[in-house]
Amino acid sequence: MRLPALALLTFGLALGTTALAGHSDKAARVELGRRLFYDADLSRDGTMACATCHEQFHAFADGNRTHPGVTDEPGRRNVPGLGNVGRFSPLTWADPRQTTLADQVSVPVLGTHPVEMGMAGQQGEIVRRLAANPCYRALFARAFPSGDGSVTYPRVAEALSSFEATLISRGSPYDRGMLSDQARAGQKIIRRDCAGCHAGRDFTDLRFHALEAPQPRDLGLSEITGKAADKGAFRTPSLRNVAVTAPYFHDGASPTLAAAIARHGLHYAAPDQAAIEVFLTALTDQSFLTNAALSLPRPGACPVTNRP
Repeated sequence: MRLPALALLTFGLALGTTALAGHSDKAARVELGRRLFYDADLSRDGTMACATCHEQFHAFADGNRTHPGVTDEPGRRNVPGLGNVGRFSPLTWADPRQTTLADQVSVPVLGTHPVEMGMAGQQGEIVRRLAANPCYRALFARAFPSGDGSVTYPRVAEALSSFEATLISRGSPYDRGMLSDQARAGQKIIRRDCAGCHAGRDFTDLRFHALEAPQPRDLGLSEITGKAADKGAFRTPSLRNVAVTAPYFHDGASPTLAAAIARHGLHYAAPDQAAIEVFLTALTDQSFLTNAALSLPRPGACPVTNRP
């Protein structure tokens, strides 16, 4: 589902109960990035925002196999969740060059393989649209006080990256030490069979692995490196919030946790399978899915100009 154009809202989006005045430059950039994340004026025809594909109740994933862009060109890969993305590098399924959030912004906004938001070569149009909004002009001046504080595309990318770095998910039952006996049994199986790749605090080694024979339509890492050994290799996704980010794998072709586990060549008796899924569900952070500070800002007065 695509979001409607949000340009008319951005002038009047409220900051909530806290005024932007008095915030640090960093906090101002986060709030600006939040507004930009939900603004469809970053797309060619005003039909797509970052949040169109990264929906909060899906842990900022999508719920579809892939998502078409503004030209209706089919998406190539499944939309990943963004929980703790500020800790990740590299950032995407199969491009090791994407190592910083600010640089990665240009992939959906300006990219052409495939076209997503469709603004390739239109950085100036993005600036024109945002600078025409008095509230945005004030927000950019507050977020970037050094120099003239003007609207620029690099500042758009920096603000978006500042917001994305706040997408921290650390409140699951697992984090709070509230695992059931069945979940603990599943955790032991995961540690035994899966920790080679799904390792660390975020259950990912951030490395590229080939689990299957490469598919002609998507050769994975080798598209970038040109190496035969990298064909079909994709970066290990985090398991945090995995129960709400279906479908799975880079192609979104595995609709359930059971299907994704089986696709790894792992097959378990029913009790073990159930225990694994209970543990994976315990990695869901409900507070992350509902945190109002990460949601679409509410309509209201502009937090800087205080104008309706």
